[in-house]
Amino acid sequence: MKSKLIILGCGSSIGVPRIDGSWGKCDKNNKKNRRTRCSAIIMKGTNSVLIDTSPDIREQLVSNNIKNISSVVFTHEHADQTSGLFELRPFFWKYKKKINIYGNHKTIKHLRNRHEYLFKKVNIYPPIIKSNIIKGKFSLGKFNEKIFFKTVNAVHGATKSLIYVFEKTAYISDCNDLSIIKIKFLKNLKLLVLDCLKYQKHHTHFNLDDALFVHDHLKPKKTILTNLHSDIDYNFLIKRLPKNVVPAYDGLKINL
Repeated sequence: MKSKLIILGCGSSIGVPRIDGSWGKCDKNNKKNRRTRCSAIIMKGTNSVLIDTSPDIREQLVSNNIKNISSVVFTHEHADQTSGLFELRPFFWKYKKKINIYGNHKTIKHLRNRHEYLFKKVNIYPPIIKSNIIKGKFSLGKFNEKIFFKTVNAVHGATKSLIYVFEKTAYISDCNDLSIIKIKFLKNLKLLVLDCLKYQKHHTHFNLDDALFVHDHLKPKKTILTNLHSDIDYNFLIKRLPKNVVPAYDGLKINL
C-alpha cells in the first residue's frame, strides 16, 4: 500500500511571521514563507502517524483536512514539538480510547510532568494519553497499513532528538550532530527531511552548509530542508540549492 508524508509545519520555534509580525528576510507575499512550527504526518491507508505536536497542530490538521490520528511519535521534549499535545483531546472523544504516544524516556517523562492531567484522572477529567517508550525498532498499524520504524538518538544542543526512519525516508527535524553521516541505515534513502535553521552556524541546529554536508554524505535521492528560520526566504534559497535539495513549505505532500 502506498504511503505519503505531509509536512504540516516547517518553521523554527518562532514560526514565520513571528508573533510580533516580523517576517525577517522572508517575502511576505510568498505563501511558502508562511511557516508554522515543525510537525509532520505519515499516512498509509487509514493509519495516520503524527510526528510531534507543535503549538500550531490544530491549525495544521484543520488546514490539511486531517480528521484522524492513529498514534503520535515525538522527536524530543522541547516546547515547539510537544506543547500542542492537549489539542488531541477531540480524538479521544471521537475514538473513546486513549491515544498512544511514543518517545524516548526523557521526552515521555517531560510530557507526563508537564501535562499530568492528560495521563491520569484529575477531578472529573479522564486520562486521554497512553505513553510508550521507544526502542530501536518498532511498527505502528495493522496488516498492509503497518509502518516500520528504525530510530536513533542524535545530538540536538544539550538534549537528544530521535531520528525516525520509515518507508525509505528519514525525518531529522532538530539536530546539530554531524556524526550521523556514519549511520549506515541513513544512507541512500529515497527521502531525507533535514534540519536547516539558518545560513549562519548555530549551536543546536544544522545550518545550510551543515545540511548540504549531510546530504552529500548520506546521498538520498532527495532532501527537503525543514525547521527554517525567518532568515531564510524560500525563493532566495531554492535558487542556490542543488537540483535534488529543496526547501519545505507548510502543506507539502510527498508520495513515499
